[in-house]
Amino acid sequence: HLTRTEEMPQVEFVTTPTITPTVLLISAWAVGRGPEDLQDIIIRGFLHTLHEVSPLPSTIIFINTGVKLAVENSPVLEDLQLLEKQGTEILICGTCLNHFNLTEKVAVGTISNMYTIAETLLSAGKVVAV
Repeated sequence: HLTRTEEMPQVEFVTTPTITPTVLLISAWAVGRGPEDLQDIIIRGFLHTLHEVSPLPSTIIFINTGVKLAVENSPVLEDLQLLEKQGTEILICGTCLNHFNLTEKVAVGTISNMYTIAETLLSAGKVVAV
C-alpha cells in the first residue's frame, strides 16, 4: 500500500514505430497526362528509383494497362526483377493480362485475381496509386 506521502513510481512508456506495408497500385503503362514520351520517361524513372529508396514497397500491383510493364520486353523489367529479389511482392491482374492477350508473356511477378488484389489493398498501411 502506498500512503499519501509516498510518491508513485514514474512509468515511462516507450513505443516503437510500427512499419506498415506500403502497396503501390500501378494502373497504367505510363504516368500522368501529356506527351506519351514524357509519361514513359516518368514511369521508367519512378520504377528505376524504387529499389534505391527506403522503405521498399511491400507489394506492387499492376492492373489495366499497367500489366504491360510486367511482361517480356518491358522497359522496366530489370527494375521489377530487382525489386522482386529485394522482397517486393509483384501481383499482376489476370483479367487484365487476358484482355491484352499477355498471359503467356509475364516475365516477373505472380498472376493474381481481384480477390487477392482487393485483400492486399485493404490490408495495406498505405496505398500509393501511380
